[in-house]
Amino acid sequence: MKYNFRGENVEVTSAIKEFVERKIGKLERYFDTPPTSDVNVNISVYNDEQQIEVTIPMTNLLLRAEEHHVDLYAAIDLVVDKLERQIRKHKTKVNRKFRQQGAAKHVFAELEKEAAQLREEQYDDDEIDIVRTKRFDLKPMDSEEAVLQMDMLGHVFFVFENSDTGITNVVYKRRDGKYGLIEPS
Repeated sequence: MKYNFRGENVEVTSAIKEFVERKIGKLERYFDTPPTSDVNVNISVYNDEQQIEVTIPMTNLLLRAEEHHVDLYAAIDLVVDKLERQIRKHKTKVNRKFRQQGAAKHVFAELEKEAAQLREEQYDDDEIDIVRTKRFDLKPMDSEEAVLQMDMLGHVFFVFENSDTGITNVVYKRRDGKYGLIEPS
């Protein structure tokens, strides 16, 4: 795997890089062949709180986790634990159900994070400033798999193509902990 490091308000030293590479490298044991994807690591420091965000885009899966902690090395351990749980969950739930029907579906990431940032930002009522556009392929799946993918990523919504109707749908997590489905009429 190729590692891309980015630091905000912190210098990413070689010791930090080696620690991250060693910890994330242990995830390779979950794959038959080592993944050849890039690993994007963003490390930032705000008010004595360390944040690490790791994104690993792969062919049929996008692994993403972030963690906040006062100790950077503890945050790295916690984010690797989250990634490990995502891989195990993917290998058990999603693969078991869809192994007969085909490969697991590709998922997108960071849209929920950007939506939260937009809500936090103050902007004029007269003009709406779209700061980023994302494009991704919608893979056909049923609503149950979409909920699994959404939960695996830790997001509150997920856009997918309904395999039964061929129409774009959205599943979302409600405040009461249940799930909702948005379908066009």
